Amino acid sequence: MTDAALAAALQNIPENVRDRVAAPRIAGGVLSLVLDATGLSISDRIKLESQVRTGVEGLPGIDAVRIAVTADKVHRTIIAVGSGKGGVGKSTVSANLAIALARTGRKVGLVDADIYGPSQPRLLGSDERPEAVEKTIIPVEAQGIRLLSIGQLVDKDAALAWRGAMATKALGQLLDGDWGDTEILVVDLPPGTGDVQLSLMQNWKPAGAVIVSTPQDLALIDARRAIDLFNKMGVPILGLVENMAGYACPHCGEMSDPFGSGGAEAAARSMEIPFLGRVPLTLAIREASDAGRPPAASDGEEGRAFHAIAARLIERMNQSAA
Repeated sequence: MTDAALAAALQNIPENVRDRVAAPRIAGGVLSLVLDATGLSISDRIKLESQVRTGVEGLPGIDAVRIAVTADKVHRTIIAVGSGKGGVGKSTVSANLAIALARTGRKVGLVDADIYGPSQPRLLGSDERPEAVEKTIIPVEAQGIRLLSIGQLVDKDAALAWRGAMATKALGQLLDGDWGDTEILVVDLPPGTGDVQLSLMQNWKPAGAVIVSTPQDLALIDARRAIDLFNKMGVPILGLVENMAGYACPHCGEMSDPFGSGGAEAAARSMEIPFLGRVPLTLAIREASDAGRPPAASDGEEGRAFHAIAARLIERMNQSAA
């Protein structure tokens, strides 16, 4: 009777779930089994467990069901995107870099860790408020990536008068969200070298950092400070991105360099770190970003720079992992 009841129970579990079921047995009318939830979000895990329980409860020979849910830890690569100062386009680069990485077939998430000035919901055109399951925040889907930002949880015009401890606690809630099978987590850091940066490096150990700077000397001075912090904390510098590099006049097409030219590439060379590429200063990128249409999400000319940077970043990551 036990063998027949077990066979009937397994047959009643949905076919797409059976591969996740292990060690089924019946003893004293109690069906026990192990359910592998590796790579599943919390909500999907709950749904899967419910499917199994619904399929087997009440079958002849089964009086109770015990399900042990297990999951192997998913390897996740954290990439920090930082800058020494604000206003250099770090968040724009972070958003488009995450999208460009996702378009290579990887499962990518983006954490907006700029607690006091979150801009990713606007850049990604997402005003959806994330839900929480079992006190864990579930990222929303936007532009082909997963997103969590404090900007999704508070009024968009609200000033966050939080001390450092509150900011780092908020960072933890975002990073420990229900990222499921996300492979790469891009973290858009606030400007500077403060509590949020230190907390990220000490508690979540990024695989590497990308530094964003404009070409002028003032921005590069602060970029060097950010690089120095990552070096002191043992986080490899994956490369430097030069943003707002050259401006094409929309009327005559003539190029000019309001922020200088080549400064970031020269700085990368002098510091012996990789130079990942340039992003031009264009009206099209600004307009698309303000409208929540990241250039990297399309195949237009404005997105090519971000896709090229993502390709070089992947090369650099592969070299670091070798």
